[in-house]
Amino acid sequence: MSSAPTAVAGTGPRRGEPLPHDLLDDAERLTREQLRELQLDRLRATLRYAYDSVEPYRKKFDEAGVAPDDCRSLEDLSRFPFTTKADLRDTYPYGMFAVPMSEVRRVHASSGTTGRPTVVGYTENDISMWADVVARSIRAAGGRRGHKVHISYGYGLFTGGLGAHYGAERAGCTVIPASGGMTARQVQIIQDFKPEIIMVTPSYMLTLLDEFEKQGIDPRTSSLKVGIFGAEPWTEEMRHEIEGRMDIHAVDIYGLSEVIGPGVAQECVETKDGLHVWEDHFYPEVVDPVTDEVLAEGEEGEVVFTSLTKEALPVIRYRTRDLTRLLPGTARPAFRRIQKITGRCDDMIILRGVNVFPSQIEEIVLRTPGVAPHFQVQLTRRGRMDHMTVRVEARPGTGTEQRETAARAIAQSVKDGVGITVDVAVVDPETLERSLGKLRRVKDLRQQ
Repeated sequence: MSSAPTAVAGTGPRRGEPLPHDLLDDAERLTREQLRELQLDRLRATLRYAYDSVEPYRKKFDEAGVAPDDCRSLEDLSRFPFTTKADLRDTYPYGMFAVPMSEVRRVHASSGTTGRPTVVGYTENDISMWADVVARSIRAAGGRRGHKVHISYGYGLFTGGLGAHYGAERAGCTVIPASGGMTARQVQIIQDFKPEIIMVTPSYMLTLLDEFEKQGIDPRTSSLKVGIFGAEPWTEEMRHEIEGRMDIHAVDIYGLSEVIGPGVAQECVETKDGLHVWEDHFYPEVVDPVTDEVLAEGEEGEVVFTSLTKEALPVIRYRTRDLTRLLPGTARPAFRRIQKITGRCDDMIILRGVNVFPSQIEEIVLRTPGVAPHFQVQLTRRGRMDHMTVRVEARPGTGTEQRETAARAIAQSVKDGVGITVDVAVVDPETLERSLGKLRRVKDLRQQ
């Protein structure tokens, strides 16, 4: 079996080739000033449309004392009320739809693992717009007409599979709809069908990499050139790990079902410096998650989106719970960027008064020699105190002394960098649960 190289954190991701100017669409050629004019026109129309077509929005606007005509500038959007996941759950399943069901061509829904699922609808125009933004995202990631795209996002009510599928077809690519699961077969398909692009969650990409090596195949010899990873937060350290082991460009795609699905924002392969928000369709704000105040560009907070072109389910100031910051555009100057998502408000662990995100643990694990990128955080209670144990897999061939050294290094780095004391258990390879889609890093045993 071939042994995988250990990716070196801090070396910086490789840069890709910029998209030729003649492949940019009309919106990507706009100036910032032209984009803002387009946004204001679409925002005013969306506020009027939501008020006239969706009774819960009419009620929320009236209670807040605002009307659609009160929006005379983009900054006036801050006067309007937020939309939350609870609003969609309270009107389950179709109470927030702006069109009759006869005009809805598809529904998707969240997993509902934390409560009643949120249901989203799409008209024909919504599906076409969604395909456009995903196609734009694939081009920005380095995909080109004629490339084969292996899609390992789950199909069904989850938006990932079909969102990527329609977008890849719109981009002129050949789709290989592998979906999730059957990991050994996925490796065989990649070897036989020779796709240039894979679209998948980053945690499942690690599972696929392990399977390549288990089968004695060096992942760096595969046909894959670009990986487009989304649906969960992932770190720069994980990018280095994937790029080092597979010799591909690893880029980030962002979206959530309530806003559209994948394709809200995309990292450009030539810069890999954050995700450009496709602001001609989705207007971003970053707010303080406690005070709700709109924050200045560059300040970290919760990203909030208002749709500008959706028909079936317009969303006004939808609270994503994702933490990031807004930055100026680079590879696409008119479109602002969001920094890689560092975590979610509802993923945050408060341990003995300290705020902890799984991504902080991931960064430490991935830069520690001798351990694999597979880890799990377990929360337990000892007496009256909460306690955290980090369980992480050893890399194949790592001896007892190396495991003990790695455990001490992780514990010390968590104490120094995060400010808490944790136990670390370095377990055997292939011990921890593998991702077949979205991965839950935290196992809370405190109620047991």
